[in-house]
Amino acid sequence: MSKRARRVEEKKEVTLAKSLSEITEAIIKKYKDRYPNPNLIPRLEKVVINYSCGPDESKLERAKTILEGIFGKKLALVRAKKTIHTWGIRRGKTHGWKLTLRGEEAYQWLKRLMKVIDYTVYEEQIDKYGNFSFGVKEHIEIPGVKYIPELGTIGFDVCVTFCRNGYRVMRRRLKTSKIPLRHRLTREDVIIFLREMGVTVKPGARPEEE
Repeated sequence: MSKRARRVEEKKEVTLAKSLSEITEAIIKKYKDRYPNPNLIPRLEKVVINYSCGPDESKLERAKTILEGIFGKKLALVRAKKTIHTWGIRRGKTHGWKLTLRGEEAYQWLKRLMKVIDYTVYEEQIDKYGNFSFGVKEHIEIPGVKYIPELGTIGFDVCVTFCRNGYRVMRRRLKTSKIPLRHRLTREDVIIFLREMGVTVKPGARPEEE
């Protein structure tokens, strides 16, 4: 590929689906044989923001200010489940923040966050049940987020979880039951969702330099 062609490819704008309902409609239309029942269609369940910095309280407060400023929501404290002396972590002590986004709000944030990875996901990033994660090295990479010198920059992980209608039975309090494999989402199901979303899915693993 010539240098000129590469520049054109880099400048090419990515067109993403406007909403979750638009993706669902496209899947129903194009994959009737694969999803004869609407309950089989892959759905975005949640997007979870995970930040961890260890027991440093000043970093925790700084990260809280940054993340609440970005997402406009109250964060949940994450406490250590076990003691790790090497990292200075003690069981029960706070070491990070977590924020869970659901529904259409989760999708709109996912679109903004995926700009950081150029709207590209590699197949090996996706597990066998269709979930995947990616990292944001510096929060100022997110479109529309400004740099505040006194706060500096932080990085965090974005965990994306998918489901099908019926997954509630494995989380309910009474009569909890397992989801049979025939109803479980697969990597291929989520690849279909991502492509209808407008995301590029490449084979293999994400290169280390990215």
